[in-house]
Amino acid sequence: MFMGEYHHSIDEKGRIIIPSKFRNELGEHFIVTRGLENCLFVYSCVEWEKIVSKLKQLPFTKKDARNFTRFFLSGATVAEFDKQGRINLSSPLIDYASLEKECVIVGVNDRLEIWSKDAWEKFFDENSDNLSDIAENLFTSMDIDL
Repeated sequence: MFMGEYHHSIDEKGRIIIPSKFRNELGEHFIVTRGLENCLFVYSCVEWEKIVSKLKQLPFTKKDARNFTRFFLSGATVAEFDKQGRINLSSPLIDYASLEKECVIVGVNDRLEIWSKDAWEKFFDENSDNLSDIAENLFTSMDIDL
């Protein structure tokens, strides 16, 4: 399970350090793709296979299914760590997430998310005041108490 928030820089060659505590969970090879809210999603190969399996079940006759699958899979790339624990992100992924110098790496259960610092701060500011309402709506509908 991935959790935590870490701040790192991306260099001019598109390389970013992944915190050491996440490297073992990701494995030797892993997948980086476009995420939602203009961040990147990073999955271990095991988790990626689960996602792909679910995508295969979507009906290709539905436009939303085709569009989401195109979006999600076209940005996907296999990545690996260099000797310094960095990964090299492609230009399309860097552009999609508007990654510049300062980035935030967030552990979110089955995946990592890589955000530009500005986008993360904006997301956090816009949602932190509503967290109790969000929790109430989600967990009430699922009949779960925290």
